[in-house]
Amino acid sequence: MSATLDIGAGPLKDIATAERLARRRRRTNYLVAGLCTLATIIGLIGLMSILFTLCWRGFGGLRLTVFTRVTLPAGSNGGLLNAIVGSLIQTAIGTAIGTPIGLMVGTYLSEYARSSALGNAVRFVSDVLLSAPSILIGLFVYQIVVSPMGGFSGIAGAIALAIIVIPIVVRTTEDMLRLIPISLREAAVALGAPKWKMIVLICYRAAREGITTGVLLAIARVAGETAPLLFTSLGNLNWSVNLGREMSSLPVTIYNYAGSAFEDLVQLAWVGALLITAGVLALNILARLVLRRRT
Repeated sequence: MSATLDIGAGPLKDIATAERLARRRRRTNYLVAGLCTLATIIGLIGLMSILFTLCWRGFGGLRLTVFTRVTLPAGSNGGLLNAIVGSLIQTAIGTAIGTPIGLMVGTYLSEYARSSALGNAVRFVSDVLLSAPSILIGLFVYQIVVSPMGGFSGIAGAIALAIIVIPIVVRTTEDMLRLIPISLREAAVALGAPKWKMIVLICYRAAREGITTGVLLAIARVAGETAPLLFTSLGNLNWSVNLGREMSSLPVTIYNYAGSAFEDLVQLAWVGALLITAGVLALNILARLVLRRRT
């Protein structure tokens, strides 16, 4: 007796079953794609409404006196010169302090302590610091800098911003150095180069675009921070570039003016928010361009 195998049996060979499965998969695909599209549209509408409101309210008060006069009492046609300069000074010093530290720590994690217990501990602390609320950093600097110095100061604000910069640069530096092929390191060592020279001349050059991108993103992050500056540099309505005294900044000025009962001060708050947004947007675009050049 010979048994005949029915190769047409089973759901895979059943045309009706296959069509039902295909229709169900198409419906699921359309449903998920529709939900994703809807979520994207909602997000874009929210973002565009914020940008539209910011431009509409901000451009209305944008004038030359904003950049040439310091903050003055209501009705005095004041500007934001001291706040702009204070933000630039504190951001520049914070970046100058935090970037080398973050670069060295990231290099240590990538090149010297990749799988060690100490490296894992440092990496864990860096990741925790990266996600820590900025107000906690402000309180920390207040305890270790502001209280011993006996008052608020611009240098305390710069230190708070530097602490925010460090974990961003650490993470970016480590990730970029890990992407460098091991063959480049082996070639440098084979030619007799010491490890420090291999890192400086080979690894840093190969990862400089990515590291630069991380620094730019860190600057964009700290440029709009308000909470740590409230506990460190506090703010100053007068012109001051003395790092040992209270120093004005755009985020703190926006915070103070946004809830004012005077329309001209509220208008200055909108202008300050527009300036910060434009600066952060420019830095992000620059970072994208640098990253695109790398890839």
